[in-house]
Amino acid sequence: MAEQINIFVENKPGRLKTITGILAQNNLNMRAIVIADRESFGIVKILVNDPRKAHQVLSEQGFACAIKKVLAIIVDDKPGGLSALTQMLSEKGINIIDAYGFVIESKKKAVLCLEVKEYLATKDAVEQNGYSILSDVELYEM
Repeated sequence: MAEQINIFVENKPGRLKTITGILAQNNLNMRAIVIADRESFGIVKILVNDPRKAHQVLSEQGFACAIKKVLAIIVDDKPGGLSALTQMLSEKGINIIDAYGFVIESKKKAVLCLEVKEYLATKDAVEQNGYSILSDVELYEM
């Protein structure tokens, strides 16, 4: 099961530098990053090759962080690729809590990382509808 780390941070210069520096010093490789601004605070969501270690080292440095399960779904990198997946999820009544994506092979494959409440039901629905889900190892070693 793939996981990401969510870090609650004060929105001020240098915070991202500190986080990425800690990760680099601990040989942790980022695969994707999303920053959500909430005025004086924000959430930094990082897909890293070892989320448990990232959580440990960031917590030791005083950062409030949490590990969240994500489904890393392979989507066709073409017009309508994401639309087909989101239509299926909607038809199944699956609510997306959080999502971000990235391309792994231009015009061929992309990955959509989803955080959902009903993880196992969503996983089953996605796979039953012909989509592939990356394992944690596949995702972290891209």
